Amino acid sequence: MNSLQLALRVLRVDRRTRTSAILTAVGVAVATGLVLLLASLPFATQVREQRGIWQSYYNFDTGGTPVMLVTGAKDYFHGEEITRVDVAVTGNTAGLKLPAGISKLPGPGETLVSPALGRLLNNTPANQLGDRFGKPVAALGDQALKYPEQLVALVGHSEQELSATEAERATEAVAQPVSAFPDQEAKADPILTLLAWVGIIVLLVPSLVLVASSARLTAARRERRLAAIRLAGATPGQVTSMVAGETILSAGVGALLGLAISPALHGLVTFVPWGGGTWLATDFTLPVALAVFIVIAIPALVVLAGVLGLRRVLRNPLFATGGHSVKPLRWWRLLVLPVAGLFFLYAVTSMGDSGGPRMVLVGLFLLVASAIVVGPWVTSAVGGTFVRGWRGPSALLAGRRLRDDPKGAYRATAGIVLAVFTGSMALTLLPSFESLAGGGRTYADSVLYADSSPDKAAAVVDHANSTLARYGQQERAIAVGQVYLVQGTGDERSYQRALVMSCADAARLTRLGITAADCKPGVGLYAPYELNAAEYHVVGDPEPTDPGQPLGSVPVGTFKMSNDVSSSYLLDPAAVPAGVKLGAATVIAPTTDADREIVRTALASAATGAEVGSRDQYLYDQQTQLSDLRRVTVIGLVAAGILAGCSAAVATAGSIMDRRRTFGALMAAGTPVKVLSRALRMETALPALVATIGAGVVGILVGIGLFSTAGEGSVVFSPWIFAPVVLGVGVALLGASICTPALRRVQAEPLADE
Repeated sequence: MNSLQLALRVLRVDRRTRTSAILTAVGVAVATGLVLLLASLPFATQVREQRGIWQSYYNFDTGGTPVMLVTGAKDYFHGEEITRVDVAVTGNTAGLKLPAGISKLPGPGETLVSPALGRLLNNTPANQLGDRFGKPVAALGDQALKYPEQLVALVGHSEQELSATEAERATEAVAQPVSAFPDQEAKADPILTLLAWVGIIVLLVPSLVLVASSARLTAARRERRLAAIRLAGATPGQVTSMVAGETILSAGVGALLGLAISPALHGLVTFVPWGGGTWLATDFTLPVALAVFIVIAIPALVVLAGVLGLRRVLRNPLFATGGHSVKPLRWWRLLVLPVAGLFFLYAVTSMGDSGGPRMVLVGLFLLVASAIVVGPWVTSAVGGTFVRGWRGPSALLAGRRLRDDPKGAYRATAGIVLAVFTGSMALTLLPSFESLAGGGRTYADSVLYADSSPDKAAAVVDHANSTLARYGQQERAIAVGQVYLVQGTGDERSYQRALVMSCADAARLTRLGITAADCKPGVGLYAPYELNAAEYHVVGDPEPTDPGQPLGSVPVGTFKMSNDVSSSYLLDPAAVPAGVKLGAATVIAPTTDADREIVRTALASAATGAEVGSRDQYLYDQQTQLSDLRRVTVIGLVAAGILAGCSAAVATAGSIMDRRRTFGALMAAGTPVKVLSRALRMETALPALVATIGAGVVGILVGIGLFSTAGEGSVVFSPWIFAPVVLGVGVALLGASICTPALRRVQAEPLADE
């Protein structure tokens, strides 16, 4: 009889072994499904970006003869982002390859829209949205969209509308001549890729702990069975193959089950937004070789762990049934955590070197792995405290258990410790990242703006204002120029940006900090401090070869600069010296909540493809990214908490099964079940309390280290940072609650069964 046949016979005749095998298979299935899902996330983002690569990347030379002018920009409607691509045919497009999902190029005045944008156009007045694009003539297919809900418009123009001079093409607001749509390979989202690796580290460990806890349900019975087989003459190789056969059956079935449920997990993840929208079901695909490797590697790890657990039986089988001496854990285990911490600190401080994020991930993995080494020592130390200062039988029983088998006792806490570590790290990073959000251009929150060239700004203003008048609006657009004030000569020259607009307009339309009270008659220059205007020259662009024109004795006023804008001076249009050409221009228009989309439509139609922005839209990407991080954090912590609770419950049950004979003897001697239950809860909850506090502190420190790689800014601590420790202890108590029914089961069964 080979090892697999023997394993099948054991499963048929032993109910507890079947239960352990089923739970092991479930644990392996969960681990396999999670790893397959998380490993597919970088590939999913790459597939998504590949579909939408035609929507951007137009500021490059495609080679060949240009056949069209193209520019890409972002538009917005009530806080929703619209991606628009403006195109004008300039040559023969017979051989032009269109991106998937695009049936044809739009002509002048026509547009192709995504289904979501088409529905929005049908339900919105034209002066608020539709007039920005033209007449919809076709729909974009799903293969042309990053995600199903994406709002996209491919807008057609005449060549004259998008044509520009060579100087104007240096700006992003002007269409570029290209010979083809972009076809380079897209890159995976670096943030989600990093989160996927962190998720694999964070969720795989509690999954494997669940597998190990399931395997321990019949550890004592298996050791006695293997010891008997060894005494009957079986070789170490035969015993090893028997255990490997038992483990392969459950782990193999679990891995195949995880592979089978992975499409369902992928289907659930398609409803989780990332980067502004959800996913297509076809996004989540893994290379076959990688999928096969994962399906084989996880069961192999489980089998390896099971075989390594046979060392005591193979070394001295008599002690498998007769007990064994307990070796105290050495103090050097405590050194593993600071060593891993120092490596992580080195990885964080050398982030810009060749190691990069990979070194940080290795340091994070070492910190997670160090808990496996340090945790049992902490458990043993807690047990020693119980033994020395016990005040009742429950505390003494719990202390003896923690001292005699700290590794087994820590197993119930391992998943919880990791979940608390992850939660504390995440709740340190999130508020700190949120504190970095903000910024924006110098214009007021209610102002819309579109960059233009100085030569075309007046025409854009006239077009926008005539459209606003036709819409019956009172708001009007103005052009704001930009120049630089130069001080000094040679290498000591310094440049300071100055907006060219009136003081009254600046007080009404900017966030510089200037107020109407600061505006004085006759003042031509406003600065945050007193200065001598005669020391400055004015240039359009900061070029070392341009000496500029002297500013002269212009009266200077001062104002208090706002903290969240870049330093800028204000120069009245009448004070600009003759001969100075503006370096840049921006068309701006004030709005109210009632007319914002109408004003945006007028400005967008006048700017012909230039992006119309505002401060809330400037912050759009920040807020979207923060929302994604919050969502992923909540999902990850919930998953880690569930896995940790399950592993704690299974580990507690395994502990009871492992000591079935001991508990049976204590009950037969008259020990109440409630005393044993209290002892089991103490041996689970109190080490968990100590370990989770330590894990919380380490998680906070790791979060501070990771935040330091994001640049400047101070760490922000939220009261929620203590929530993981509280929840961790609660999960430990919840997992330990299984002890009473398990003890009742032991009490109901005859002790002779053992």
